Amino acid sequence: MQTLELLDDQDQLIDLVRAAQDGDRMAFGELFERFERHVFAIALRRLGDYNEAQELTQDVFVQAMQKIDQLRQPEALGGWLRSITHRMAINRAVRRGPDLPTETEALEGVCFETDTPLTQVLEGERQTQVQEGLARLRDLDRETLVAFYVNGKSLVEMASEFDAPVGTIKRRLHVARKRLAKEVEGLMAL
Repeated sequence: MQTLELLDDQDQLIDLVRAAQDGDRMAFGELFERFERHVFAIALRRLGDYNEAQELTQDVFVQAMQKIDQLRQPEALGGWLRSITHRMAINRAVRRGPDLPTETEALEGVCFETDTPLTQVLEGERQTQVQEGLARLRDLDRETLVAFYVNGKSLVEMASEFDAPVGTIKRRLHVARKRLAKEVEGLMAL
């Protein structure tokens, strides 16, 4: 008996899909009523937000209505809707990005001042240590670091200025950075 009911239900589904493909809006409305909860459940599971899932459900059925003529096997409507729902849920989740609070009170609660007297003193000490470390380096190391980091010269410009290949300048920068780090580390230990 149940087998006959399932076959009858399947035949009804096929007839409704074909009618919807022929432009019958009432038939599409019936399909919407049959599959709305199923599509909503998938959307809710994917997005985790009730309102987003409701919106996505509507978008899925708009998409389905526009493309129902592309469905070649009317009996596969459920799987087709499921596929559309999964794809659109992924797209929506990727596009929406992370939820961030935008209310002023919420932002004030998480924002803090980064330029405090303590940070200014620490930054001054770091600058002093770097300058002292630079002063302890050999001339070539100091000139290489100053040209790149302070004067903002490119590797090509430095190669021309120091009359050396770019590869040599890269190596000098690498070695000079390591030497400066050791000098600054030694000053911090004092």
